[in-house]
Amino acid sequence: MRVLHFFKTYWPDTFGGIERTIHALAKGGNAHGIQTDVLSLSPDPLINTVEFDGHMAHKAKQNLELASTGFSLDVFRKFRELSAQADIVHYHFPWPFMDLVHFATPPRKPSIVTYHSDIVKQKALGRMYRPLMLHFLSCVDQIVATSPNYLESSEVLQRFKNKTVVIPLGLDGADSATADEAEKKQWKARFPKPFFLFVGVLRYYKGIHILLEAAKEATADVVIVGGGPMEVELKARAADLGLQNLHFVGAVSDNAKAALLELCIALVFPSHLRSEAFGLSLVEAERFGKPMISCEIGTGTSYVNLHGVTGIVVAPNDTRQLAKAMNDLADDIELTQRYGAAAFRRYMENFTAARMVAEYVDLYRSLSLR
Repeated sequence: MRVLHFFKTYWPDTFGGIERTIHALAKGGNAHGIQTDVLSLSPDPLINTVEFDGHMAHKAKQNLELASTGFSLDVFRKFRELSAQADIVHYHFPWPFMDLVHFATPPRKPSIVTYHSDIVKQKALGRMYRPLMLHFLSCVDQIVATSPNYLESSEVLQRFKNKTVVIPLGLDGADSATADEAEKKQWKARFPKPFFLFVGVLRYYKGIHILLEAAKEATADVVIVGGGPMEVELKARAADLGLQNLHFVGAVSDNAKAALLELCIALVFPSHLRSEAFGLSLVEAERFGKPMISCEIGTGTSYVNLHGVTGIVVAPNDTRQLAKAMNDLADDIELTQRYGAAAFRRYMENFTAARMVAEYVDLYRSLSLR
């Protein structure tokens, strides 16, 4: 069986949460006899097609980007050619231009959409796009939500509940390899005090500004891994607050991230808006047996992190609750260890890449028989 994944960006241009999910499906699908192609846009594609971990990554030239939506003239031809070779077309939502490509060059193959997130930020453009979006979602054969929480809280998904199934995202344990001792020793020397860890792109919905305020009341240090569009503003705010216990370390290697995950007290994940639909960083923390602090925003974050079981869930935008949760974990080693052990069990039972891949393969096969 041959599956074509279609999303606005992919490796090597970007490798965020959706791209990592596509990669896990492509890599894991090999063992099930699934041949995978991934089509995405690139502002400057040096090579149109390259092999990556046993599957083919195809690029179309991106001509324009508007409101985080890439546009391409070349992609219509490439999508037509690749979808003609595929048995299943797998879309990754949201990307409004993808809907146009679907209708301009209908694949005439069974189609599936993984619904990663509602459109949250672009409200005015979202209203204009809504008729096209609803038509697109009504035409595909199957929709996949990434958590039962998101299915229940998304007004859009509720419209299509009769053809929506839930398949949680998963991570391969090999993608979160244990750090070597030298790496851990280096980071331990840099941060000798107990610390909480944030990992992610510094975007508007990540709630880092709330974390900065909470850090004023926290007894432990806070280490922030990642860069992004809010980095300069957040560093300036941290300087204004005079935070001596908060440290920005920028983007780090996988080995360094593994070391920090092993050394931290817990992962703190203060995303306060629905743009944070799942939170693969939470799954990564569970893989390392670490408790989590997250916010109740009606999305998959509270499906990954169960309050009072794997960590603590607080109200969004609540600095005091966030600081209290951090101090509660920092001051109670037994509680932290209990939550961490439960987090690892939850990862093994629900969020491995092998489980996610197997469920998608079953779905592909059922669609191909329709």
